Amino acid sequence: MKSIDVFCVFPEAVEATVRVGVVGRAIERGLVAFRTFDLREYSPDGRIDDAPFGGGAGMVVRVDVVARAFEEVYGGQAREVRKERRVLVTEPGGRKVEQGYIRELAAGKDLAVVCGRYGGLDERVRVALATEAVSLGDFVLSGGEIVAAALSDAVVRLLEGVLGNSESLVGESFSEEGIIGPPQYTRPAVWDGEEVPAVLLSGNHASISAWREREAFNRAGARSKMVPRNQKKELPAPETLNTTHERRRT
Repeated sequence: MKSIDVFCVFPEAVEATVRVGVVGRAIERGLVAFRTFDLREYSPDGRIDDAPFGGGAGMVVRVDVVARAFEEVYGGQAREVRKERRVLVTEPGGRKVEQGYIRELAAGKDLAVVCGRYGGLDERVRVALATEAVSLGDFVLSGGEIVAAALSDAVVRLLEGVLGNSESLVGESFSEEGIIGPPQYTRPAVWDGEEVPAVLLSGNHASISAWREREAFNRAGARSKMVPRNQKKELPAPETLNTTHERRRT
């Protein structure tokens, strides 16, 4: 994957999130191409939505506007775009985004993301123009721009050369099934009576590694207890965890 295009109503919202930090630098360095397109520019009158057939609240983003955007951007028939790219639409019924899916996207074709807004997208966008639908979870957002930004950030950071140290990806949260990173500490060693665990100051790398593995396993177990029973996944045994190289980046 070397290119991400986002079609939405508020490109500035996506740009503001994606063009910062390591991901922003990756775009500047040309490691990945990133573009956003305002759907309003592809409507003759600037209006991209209309009332839903059958009645009901909210407005629906028109399929012909999305199709025209595809045709002008890619220079071909709108229905043909998904043969060359994975075309994702954001909607509540879409596939829930998890790290395994992010890895799949990063290793696959270039991406186009169409963001839902208002009362959602005309269903024909998903059926006739997209390859799949995605969702961040069971909650409601004002629009899909946040989903597109989150996807873009998560995918780009996995690309070769984006992170200065590739080992930063080893052992981080969700790098393997059930993995949650261990707690992290930095200076000062004591703050307001709160002390850093002594083992982290000991210089004993074997003890530090064992502590991190244990704490990572405990955190994963605590998180699992908060997940509904039908969504739980079996945790790996503590001895199989590899969190020695865990790094947190902002």
